[in-house]
Amino acid sequence: MRFNVLGSLEIITDDNRSVLVNASKTGQVLALLLMRRNEVVSVDMLIEELWGQRPPRSALTTLRTYIYHARRIFIRASVASSARELLLTQPPGYLIQTTDEQVDATVFENLINEGRTRLDQGRPELAAARLREALSLWRGPAFAHIEVGSLLHAHATHLEELRIRAIHLRLEAERSLGRSRELIPELRSLVLAHPLNESFHAQLIDALHRSGRRAEALQAYQHLRSVLARELGVTPTPEIQRLYHELREGHDARSLSR
Repeated sequence: MRFNVLGSLEIITDDNRSVLVNASKTGQVLALLLMRRNEVVSVDMLIEELWGQRPPRSALTTLRTYIYHARRIFIRASVASSARELLLTQPPGYLIQTTDEQVDATVFENLINEGRTRLDQGRPELAAARLREALSLWRGPAFAHIEVGSLLHAHATHLEELRIRAIHLRLEAERSLGRSRELIPELRSLVLAHPLNESFHAQLIDALHRSGRRAEALQAYQHLRSVLARELGVTPTPEIQRLYHELREGHDARSLSR
């Protein structure tokens, strides 16, 4: 059994069936419990997630109904002979008992950590493989199709920041393997998708430079400078400006720091 939150919320049964959890308050409760797996999530926190600072008078009774429906989902999906074995009532709230391998978000974080460790050990091939595996777990935005409150929003933001970090680390590993030319199309797409992410711009400039496309690298820098000036009224970081001056002076391509 596995739980996937990196995309639509779904349960993967032991016989590999996919059970999608629809866009409901029950799904919202399950998502928060999964993000706090093996940890008691208080009734107050669940109510805050569901209704913010203005819960209805019936909030506690309604929450218990959502817990009941969640347990029914588990039983229908045949992931527990008794859903109380999986979703426990434990004052002052509830918890879901799972292992690291059962929640894709946890698997994702563990793979990133392993990839970073392998990169620090000077093993970029293995690092790139682990980071590609981590990124392949994403099927869409975290908790797609589920309305999120303040607590789940914080988790979604954290996961998205980790995803961006994983992309950076994988690109670094690929670049250290001499694959700069192959990365250029992907980097152009990343720059379009994240126009204010200076690191993606810097990696594109560096990849173009390493591939002998100095004029395009200079154009990429000018584009970044224009975007930052127009959107934020700032200039590129000192590191990127140093890279630009090296390009202007015709120095050999250098590695960008992490």
